[in-house]
Amino acid sequence: MLLTTVLAVAPTVGAQQADVIGPANAYADVSRVLSVFIEREMRDKGIPALSIALVDGPTVVWSRGFGVEHAEGNVPATANTVYRVGSVSKLFTDIGVMQLVERGIIDLDAPVQRYLPTFRPRNTSGTAITLRQLMSHYAGLVREPPVGHYFDDRSPTLASTVASLNATSLVYAPGTTPKYSNAAIATVGYLLEQRSRTPFARYLQAAVLQPMGLTSSAFELTPALRAHVPDALMWTLHERTFPAPTFALGMAPAGSMYATMPDLGRFISTLFAGGLGASGRVIRSATLDSMWTPQFAPAGATRGRGIGFGLGTLDGARVVEHGGAIYGFATQLSAMPDEKLGVAVSAAKDGMNALTSRVAHEALRLMRAARAGTPLPALVSYAPVSLAIATRLAGTYGSGDSTVSVDVHDSSVVVSAPFLEIQNGLRTLHGDTLVADDGVSFGRRMWLAGDTLVIGGHAFARQRVAATLPPDIPARWRGLIGEYGWDHDVLYILERNGKLSALIEWFFEYPLTEVSNHVFAFPSYGLYAGERIVFTRNAAGRASRATAAGIDFRRRSWVGEDGGIFRITPVKPFRELLATALAARPPEEPGTFRDAELTELVTLDSSIHLDIRYASDRNFLSTPMYTQTRAFLQRPAAEALVRAHRKLAAQGYGLLIHDGYRPWYVTKMFWDGTPSDKHQFVADPASGSRHNRGGAVDLTMYDRRTGQPIVTTGGYDEMSDRSYPEYPGGTSRQRALREILRAAMEAEGFHVYDAEWWHFDYKDWRLYRIGNERFEDFTK
Repeated sequence: MLLTTVLAVAPTVGAQQADVIGPANAYADVSRVLSVFIEREMRDKGIPALSIALVDGPTVVWSRGFGVEHAEGNVPATANTVYRVGSVSKLFTDIGVMQLVERGIIDLDAPVQRYLPTFRPRNTSGTAITLRQLMSHYAGLVREPPVGHYFDDRSPTLASTVASLNATSLVYAPGTTPKYSNAAIATVGYLLEQRSRTPFARYLQAAVLQPMGLTSSAFELTPALRAHVPDALMWTLHERTFPAPTFALGMAPAGSMYATMPDLGRFISTLFAGGLGASGRVIRSATLDSMWTPQFAPAGATRGRGIGFGLGTLDGARVVEHGGAIYGFATQLSAMPDEKLGVAVSAAKDGMNALTSRVAHEALRLMRAARAGTPLPALVSYAPVSLAIATRLAGTYGSGDSTVSVDVHDSSVVVSAPFLEIQNGLRTLHGDTLVADDGVSFGRRMWLAGDTLVIGGHAFARQRVAATLPPDIPARWRGLIGEYGWDHDVLYILERNGKLSALIEWFFEYPLTEVSNHVFAFPSYGLYAGERIVFTRNAAGRASRATAAGIDFRRRSWVGEDGGIFRITPVKPFRELLATALAARPPEEPGTFRDAELTELVTLDSSIHLDIRYASDRNFLSTPMYTQTRAFLQRPAAEALVRAHRKLAAQGYGLLIHDGYRPWYVTKMFWDGTPSDKHQFVADPASGSRHNRGGAVDLTMYDRRTGQPIVTTGGYDEMSDRSYPEYPGGTSRQRALREILRAAMEAEGFHVYDAEWWHFDYKDWRLYRIGNERFEDFTK
């Protein structure tokens, strides 16, 4: 009867609050220090929007937003900005379930099948799964359900999501091994729905969110909330950015909540009040204490997994917390229940959880200092690594079976190793000591001692550069390398250091262990610990899908993927494109420019090879653009290219030119003929191309012994992620060849274009006007 009464009330969602709250006088200095730090970090890490709330006991003492909620109209982020808080949702789901435990409706330690008779994943252990195990991630379930998983953009029902788990097997015996599982909390939420006889989102709204006073939060997005969800940003390791997808998750209880930071602050205040919310008691104090007790841990343990909450300490003080990561958003909720201080912070950029966690913890330190009347600790944003240190650091290091790579490009220094799971971008901590600090990682320290790289107390000796390329991969793996999955989340199967690897959820790379010709195992750590990838191959050995952790990722294919010519269907007929381009005129350019000195490359060195694709139909438009097979650059660029070509001879390579100077009218044809979603691969004629100035060249290398072009991660003019110079896929050999070319060109004053590994701009390209002369206008 009590449930029916509570749920009969239709809550109001989306009530407008103040755009800025506080700061309370005691925290004025804290807010100033945090504001400077947050704005600096957002600029450094390219975060479009971030909001924060500080809590002292029953009060949100400060909340505001930073950055822009919507780029169109330059709408600022505020305290009212609504974020997808990802796995922070789990705390609310678990509290809803604990309400039923308090009422005796369910038992935490009873077999789940008592309440969900149809829930029957394959379990050969003889030990039944309990709610306690599900809620503390000790049930041994797979990470993701086969339907309604993190990648599934069909937004299936919660019932079909949980039902799909019957096709899975437990990864570990229940109660034996921690394994974080979204599937587990989806099951918990479905049980809540079934036992309350109320749709999950409606139950949470009426029985948990509303009594806490969370008027701008929900598990189902309303129009009022949608208006304040910021334009969130996705990004890849190869530095492509795109808008975050917005589909609803099938496993809603595990990650579908929307909230403002003041609302999360009110949730923290409810915790501090022993479960008493703004409109009445939500949960008993004793129940919260049980949720804050480590589960399946030795007696007296203070750290680990509680029921829902992560448990730990910060500077000796007890902390209960949870992070959240969902497409385009990173959230951290951290609270000190003994001191009644808390923080909620969310950022609108994918994967920035290391930063939101750092902001939350630093905010707690500042609040403790302010309350104690002691000086506020300084918040430091770390400087880029100096060129001298970066140059010394670059290379490969090893210890036993572990290999560590340090890659340096421009001002970026990145460390990769299997045990790190994700690449760590480095900054300078002090002197020669560096620290991981790139938004997705923070805090790991490392330094170079002679020829030894020290990471977390472990030493890795520098490996001498081999005179030969990495070996080619085994033939049985060739049909597996590639991309699988969705545009919004790609699974990359690649080879690194002689092992097949999976790069999943954009940032997490895991070496795989070959079990059989078709089956590979994830390592015993990380997101998919204990799970497998099963490939489905055709008769030629090429995989059409990768079933990773029970989820089907279909191979992503496109014309030219296997070494052919990449082609598109032009948006207009060629004759129309040509007529329009020839009738148009290049943009006017004010200023003083150097006189053109276009030089034909083969006249400087006849061993430079030409494969001018635009003089044939072997190009992305399938039509010849030029009538002559020639390549030109301004003389300083041409001479620099020749120097690179001759230095490469020592390694057995020469340069193979695809294009140099390009008349402006051809650039206009490219732009007008290419679909708008591929415009990052062609220059806008309104500003002209660097090719038009004779300062850019498209090229690759050829093997001087065989005369054949090298094979790298992607083909020339391929409009795909494989074209990016930092693309992480392919094989070690392909990436090494790409790096040999890049190093040779950059050593002579060229710079690679962000989206094309084959395109290099010479340093003084800006000093020349846009040209529109045809090749026929130049004498031979």
